[in-house]
Amino acid sequence: MTKGKVTVLGSNGHIGHAAVQAFQHAGWDVTAFGRSNRRPVQGVRFVAGDANELSAVQAAIANADVVVQALHLPYDKWGNGAAEAQLQVVIDAMGTSGKTLLFPGTIYNYRASDRKVTPQTKQGAEAPRGEIRIRLERMLQDAANAGKFQALILRAGDFYGPGNRGEWFEQAMLMDYAKGVIHHMGDLDMHHSWAYLPDLGDAFVALAEKRSEFAAFENFHFAGNWITHRQMMTAIQKAVPQQLKVTPLAWWMLGAIGLVNPMMRDVYRMRYLWRNEMEMTDPRLDAILGKYFGTPFEEAVAATVEELTQVQVAKAA
Repeated sequence: MTKGKVTVLGSNGHIGHAAVQAFQHAGWDVTAFGRSNRRPVQGVRFVAGDANELSAVQAAIANADVVVQALHLPYDKWGNGAAEAQLQVVIDAMGTSGKTLLFPGTIYNYRASDRKVTPQTKQGAEAPRGEIRIRLERMLQDAANAGKFQALILRAGDFYGPGNRGEWFEQAMLMDYAKGVIHHMGDLDMHHSWAYLPDLGDAFVALAEKRSEFAAFENFHFAGNWITHRQMMTAIQKAVPQQLKVTPLAWWMLGAIGLVNPMMRDVYRMRYLWRNEMEMTDPRLDAILGKYFGTPFEEAVAATVEELTQVQVAKAA
């Protein structure tokens, strides 16, 4: 007996893979969907397909009670309506099914001056990327309010977790680990919002299992780890055997690279997220998840760092 059927669209990505693992561990019947099965999970059915093809998405979610929309375009490919077009395929595939769609939200929807970011905080983008995210969520809200399906937004901070690539841990903070150096992203005494991916996956499961208690459209904020850059550097140092030199990330270098590299240009535009304290809070979600929910911060960092540093050292050898 399973708890229900869920299809995870974009199962190879950060959130998609975390959701696949969390739902499978929680006893759901899980179907994963992607172009290829690069990150297989034992006991999970995989369906290969093109997310741009309506018929492929419809087939993948046909038997699902819950759909996790974890499809994600490359960072520099969101513009010119591409992100909206990708989501529209999913909305069309959901049709008037009444299913539940879980959608990962970002903090991009809010202003740098928003110190406490709650589900009730008025959205206002700081950069073009945020404007896109606001439009995506409005598309979901319109569909949900029209009675087509239920849409639940789960918003979180920057991701980290073992086995994941293309995150700030790998590409910035630990990029010079083999040289005995780690980088902090902002002022050491400034806080930042982080989300440990296995915990975020469990939060998606918690919402799915209580979906009957929610309205057609809901917005939840995942608190995750609200810690200073100094605390992060200390936790990384504790996770490795050797003493590391702590230095600030050279943002100016990313800006210079961005003059010729569209990906780095977009990354540099979002640096305000590291220069401002924007804490996501949601007492309602906290109550749903419970007092003892989540992995202890230092344990989560250690699991992430131990796996990644082994890879970093192997590459340098």
